[in-house]
Amino acid sequence: MQLFVNTALSDTLKTTLQRSLPPGPGNQPIAVVFRHDLSEDKQAAAFRNAQFVLGNPPVAWFDESLPNLLFWQLDSAGFDGYRDVRVKALVANMGDYFAWPCAETMVAGILSLYRRIPELALLQDRNEWVGAPIRARTNIMRHKQVIVLGTGTIGQAVRQMLSGFDCSVKMLARTDPNADLHSAEELKRALPHTDIVVNCLPGTATGFYSAELIAAMKPGSLYANVGRGSTTDEPALIAALQAGQLGGAVLDVTAVEPLPTDNPLWNLPNVLLTQHTGGGQPDEEAGKVAQFLRNLNHYLTDEPVENRVELGRGY
Repeated sequence: MQLFVNTALSDTLKTTLQRSLPPGPGNQPIAVVFRHDLSEDKQAAAFRNAQFVLGNPPVAWFDESLPNLLFWQLDSAGFDGYRDVRVKALVANMGDYFAWPCAETMVAGILSLYRRIPELALLQDRNEWVGAPIRARTNIMRHKQVIVLGTGTIGQAVRQMLSGFDCSVKMLARTDPNADLHSAEELKRALPHTDIVVNCLPGTATGFYSAELIAAMKPGSLYANVGRGSTTDEPALIAALQAGQLGGAVLDVTAVEPLPTDNPLWNLPNVLLTQHTGGGQPDEEAGKVAQFLRNLNHYLTDEPVENRVELGRGY
């Protein structure tokens, strides 16, 4: 039996994975093939021969049927790029593994803009003391009116963190009965009274945060996005930031990544770009390996795997 590892791992983690693998069905040994140890012309074939997969292979590799595939562990929480993929294998994602780091990135970014940290960092780099005039431009997080788009694990983590600032937080989700808002129309009515919008939507919500919603936002409010760049009308967002309609934006994701060098977002002083690092954490790859090994053991012992997903449904 064969495990295909699409995730790039250090030599230490490769050894850990190989030594920790249980035997497969029928007590067969599982051989490990690491994508990045193969030449490009051999990678797709090795993937198609595997019974087990760790990581996020290219979507094009799924154009052919995969009769051998039994269990596939994604190394991401999101998987909207695979929504048209059809496999008979059991599939799991990383669940809430990235939720808290992503939420911390959003809260840290918002606080940074409110407390003028990017501006102060530039002044420090120039050995320039401005001091008192900056105080008049600072803001505070406490008691802000916030709307979080998406009630998944990231959105829930954002809400829990903001509770420490006594923020009033409303959640939007189309199908979650526990959400406060369920449609773009309801959101539009709430935006004029909202200080911060945090977008945690998946790629299946492409184009949801439209120019109409951006125009409805409270003057001086902040927009933060840790979901997918495709969910936001980026030209409309840029125009609102350039015009001073919005107070600023914290963007972990953009419509095109890496962000093109000529994109205006690079040079807007009220924008903080965190370059899709939001989910970063210590020993990130080791955590992915550990979750794969747990789930593989669950699968092999006929126990429920953690964070099972249905690709076509998007959850």
